[in-house]
Amino acid sequence: MNLGVRWTLHGDGRTPAPGAVVRPDERLTWPRTAGLGAQHVVAMFGASFVAPVLMGLDPNLAIMMSGVATMIFLLATRGRVPSYLGCSLSFVGVAAAIRAGGGDSATVTGAVFVVGAALFLAGLAVQRFGARIIHAAMPPIVTGAVVMLIGFNLAPVTASTYWPQDQWTALLVMLFTGLAVVCLRGFLSRIAIFLGLLFGYLLSWVLDRVFGMINSPTAEGKVTDHWRLDLSGVGKADWIGLPSFHGPSFEWSAILVALPVVIALIAENAGHVKAVGEMTGDSLDDKLGTAIAADGAASMLSTAVGGPPNTTYSENIGVMAATRVYSTAAYWAAAGFALLFGLCPKFGAVVAAIPGGVLGGITVILYGMIGLLGAQIWINAKVDLSNPLNLVPAAAGIIIGVGGVSLKITDDFELSGIALGTIVVITGYHVLRAFAPAHMKKREPLLDAGTSTYDSDSETGSGSGSGSNGGSGAGSGGAQVKR
Repeated sequence: MNLGVRWTLHGDGRTPAPGAVVRPDERLTWPRTAGLGAQHVVAMFGASFVAPVLMGLDPNLAIMMSGVATMIFLLATRGRVPSYLGCSLSFVGVAAAIRAGGGDSATVTGAVFVVGAALFLAGLAVQRFGARIIHAAMPPIVTGAVVMLIGFNLAPVTASTYWPQDQWTALLVMLFTGLAVVCLRGFLSRIAIFLGLLFGYLLSWVLDRVFGMINSPTAEGKVTDHWRLDLSGVGKADWIGLPSFHGPSFEWSAILVALPVVIALIAENAGHVKAVGEMTGDSLDDKLGTAIAADGAASMLSTAVGGPPNTTYSENIGVMAATRVYSTAAYWAAAGFALLFGLCPKFGAVVAAIPGGVLGGITVILYGMIGLLGAQIWINAKVDLSNPLNLVPAAAGIIIGVGGVSLKITDDFELSGIALGTIVVITGYHVLRAFAPAHMKKREPLLDAGTSTYDSDSETGSGSGSGSNGGSGAGSGGAQVKR
């Protein structure tokens, strides 16, 4: 049985020839492969430990389960789809909404477990019936609108929770991160969010030394004198130990808030598989369903023990595009490093000590980028927003999702925010389409142009990118390949 864990040595295993590609079933020497694996770990760090912190989950467990999830993905795809799985930022908004409604970490992971199960079933459906089943339910206008409302729904979290803790640090971190995203090139541009965190960490330490404590709200909202950077927990943490585990708790209200993320994840996975196929020159259309199902299975396993969900990471796809090394052996090495980091509580304590003001500056850019990925999906799919059939449901759903509009069903149950906005977009589009005149029903490219080979009539597109989002948009790697 071929599990994709056997590799042939590429050339002499040292330096690939100019323009040569190291294929997924090839590898360099093991020391070089380990070095590439470490590079992949650095690339995923920025988003993969920011996401669990923003979700209120254990970053050590998140890093550990990202390694486990990557191994599951590589085995499921038989080593044909080189990709790293890390904590998805698409879930940050739903975690914030669930906690705002009184939910705890178990409620968050329970809701996300159900999302993982839905993603797994969607993957099986794609395997059985093909990608057209996705297009029928989620054309680009729907996918883009849902991604947009998920991202922009996070704006109040930044404005009310992180930014007020240290507004000047937040402003400087925002400016530095913006410059890093725009001005840096190559690999450094892939880890711009990570560099912004390092800058904010150092800046907070310097400001504490120069100006002393700051009087501002804490993460709990209590105004008091406190250090910007509190490292007391780092000294108390052990070097070696297991992360904290907990079981999920299932509540319908939380599940309904989280389920819309399935739409973003399907589009994201489709785009990433297409992007990797373009880079390796190997058609991976037959692996799309498997990849989606593997993401779902990995997320179910992670959330079952208290970790965050996982998805393919565009940052690591970018690393492959830059190095032209697509060896899955490097991803196995990266997964191994992630497991080791997860067993170091001191590392988790350093992550947990990230100052609120630093997160304020980072999330201003990060959340906005997530939201605008929805617009990028529309642009790449050439969605016609002058068509009322597209404009009306998207406009209504986005305002509901961003504004937190609620619909009270009973005394104990109401729909609001992301959940209600998504329902309005999906049902509104399909209901209006049933009654719309024929000239408004122009067919859009399949799957946001992410898997165009399924549709001979659609134009080949690159999908939309996620920049530094940890995998929150469709086909980010495709855009990077064409640079």
